[in-house]
Amino acid sequence: MPKHRTVSAAFAALAVAPALVVGDAATAHAAFPQPVVVHDHFRPFADGVVAVTYDPAVPAGSHVAVGVVPEPTAADTLGIHPDHAQTEFWVSFNGLLPSRAYSAHLATGACGASPADAGPRYQNLVDPVQPSGDPLYANPANEMWLDLTSDESGTAAGETTVPWRVRPGEARSIVVHGEHTHTLPGIAGQAGARLACVNLPL
Repeated sequence: MPKHRTVSAAFAALAVAPALVVGDAATAHAAFPQPVVVHDHFRPFADGVVAVTYDPAVPAGSHVAVGVVPEPTAADTLGIHPDHAQTEFWVSFNGLLPSRAYSAHLATGACGASPADAGPRYQNLVDPVQPSGDPLYANPANEMWLDLTSDESGTAAGETTVPWRVRPGEARSIVVHGEHTHTLPGIAGQAGARLACVNLPL
């Protein structure tokens, strides 16, 4: 199962390693493994928009920050891709609807004009049957799931660490859903309507 830490710990991890930041600010590329931070305000879809909203449950103008932090291993110092590695994901929202369930999943495609354009959920071990609803594949250790509930001010945040690294070019967005993630066979990984999408430069 993935491990969980506080969001403040995620920011501390970024403080000791340079990050590629997309959205309101940017820094130079760093040596692999490179953390990525994306932050922006949600807007309706248009070319070049980083954070796309499809539903008033993620209001236009609300803010999102996403962090993807590959955790270095001894193999990295030798320039060798490690057989076992971890990646920390964190998300933070401001301006959502208050006291409401949301979830965030890593997806294979980029955000588009339609919520479906982001494609299926990213899986470390890919289920040969798609769309995947088998808990052997659709689970929080093989996919990136974050279930969140906004507080009375519309703020929500969470993080998880998974026991793998994202394959380059195979995950391109975080999709925000309108329910917490289901786990029963046949519907495992489903989480209601796709409300919004955040592009990632992975």
